[in-house]
Amino acid sequence: MTGAPWPSVLLVGPTGSGKTPLGRELERRGWRGRPCAHFDFGANLRAVASAPAASPVGLTGDERAAVRRSLATGALFEDRDMPLVLKVLAGFAASRGIDRTGALLVLNGLPRHAGQATALEGLVRIGLVIALEASAEVVRERLRLDPGGDRGGRVDDAPGAVERRLADYRARTAPLVEHYGSRGAAVVTVEVTTAMTAAEAYRELDLRAKFV
Repeated sequence: MTGAPWPSVLLVGPTGSGKTPLGRELERRGWRGRPCAHFDFGANLRAVASAPAASPVGLTGDERAAVRRSLATGALFEDRDMPLVLKVLAGFAASRGIDRTGALLVLNGLPRHAGQATALEGLVRIGLVIALEASAEVVRERLRLDPGGDRGGRVDDAPGAVERRLADYRARTAPLVEHYGSRGAAVVTVEVTTAMTAAEAYRELDLRAKFV
């Protein structure tokens, strides 16, 4: 990925809070008159891991093994893994053929911590952070109800894995809201309920963004 930084929106929220359904809704409807391209990092990783032959984004065998380990354990990619991460992002951009001068890149699942945010500087310019807030109790109920219809077949939704991801989110990902806010990004917080759909989250986002 070369050229000017990609104008981007960052979705931040604990597992099960509805990032993927909202990302799809943003791609379907756009944002403030601009088209959106939803980059779901987890979905792209699962596609890479399940590809029957060579990696479609040019990952080495060791990198594909690292992807599978991350998916199996929920471990975050660290600074040393950023070449792998950037290959996945570049592969998405190439496959979609998106014109970054017009489309907003909706980042979902990347960055997940400060090291990743640093590595993405110069590649993306995050102007809006959408913070989906949900308690652990709400998350567990949403995983059970699946109001966004995106949890089917997710082997990483076992209780133990969910608790680890919630702990990682609180410790490492949630601080990104302040990180980008202090750098001038607008921050809009949406309180997520147990049965909130993507369309409802979009309406709430649209309403709250008017006051930012």
